[in-house]
Amino acid sequence: MDWNNTKSIFIMVFFILNIFLLYQFLEKINDNQIENFTESSIDELLKEDEISIETPLPKQKLDQFLIAQSKTFEKKDIQDLKNQKAKIIDDKKLVGTFKTPVSMKAEIHAADLDIFLKEYILNGDDYRFWSYDKINQTIICYQVADKKMFYNNSKGKVTLYLNKKGEIVSYEQMYLEGIKKFNKPKELIPALTAIGALYDNDDIAPKSKVTNVKLGFYNSLQTTSVSHLLVPTWWVVLNDKTDLFVNAIDGEVIELNTEEKILE
Repeated sequence: MDWNNTKSIFIMVFFILNIFLLYQFLEKINDNQIENFTESSIDELLKEDEISIETPLPKQKLDQFLIAQSKTFEKKDIQDLKNQKAKIIDDKKLVGTFKTPVSMKAEIHAADLDIFLKEYILNGDDYRFWSYDKINQTIICYQVADKKMFYNNSKGKVTLYLNKKGEIVSYEQMYLEGIKKFNKPKELIPALTAIGALYDNDDIAPKSKVTNVKLGFYNSLQTTSVSHLLVPTWWVVLNDKTDLFVNAIDGEVIELNTEEKILE
């Protein structure tokens, strides 16, 4: 073996390897600079319009799609429900009427609803309080998985109906089951980028306050009559009253007039 030739080959291999590693290092630095530049630009634009972020922004970077099926209710599901007469509508909806109305505090709190759901609603632990409509006397609760809510999803929803005394007298329920993670984890756009997308879409007025930002899921496609694909979604709240949603995978602003897109 010619040692000089072998040594030259080793030197060349290490030289090429070092160039490759240096290229990867510089590329990573460049990507970070671009991301920082983008986020800095968003910050500057928000400041120009006196838009403030009043809540810590979540840092989650990866998540997965979920796939779920609409539950078909059976008679056995309603046999042991407490203090109510329940019936099943078209297999997929459960309607209950309380024999004795259930009293609630004058001011509705999420913690009180958690107790109620657990006691009176089938699989009540899987729902969380979303909103209270004082005019129509209704309370909306949406389903959750892995502590993330299924935003604006009628297929995983409980609607509670109250009387003039503020007592719960009846409800309607739909439920998603067989929830599984679908495909590989995807990189999420940062929460700040989602806010920037809403700003670019003219959904955030000057002097607004971003008061809450959370990651959940939105119903992207109904692949069959019972199967649903749920996409990671940023929920952004303005001034404690306006709910906005951004697809956390591709950054697309979700229009609120379409709860579901049906795949024919």
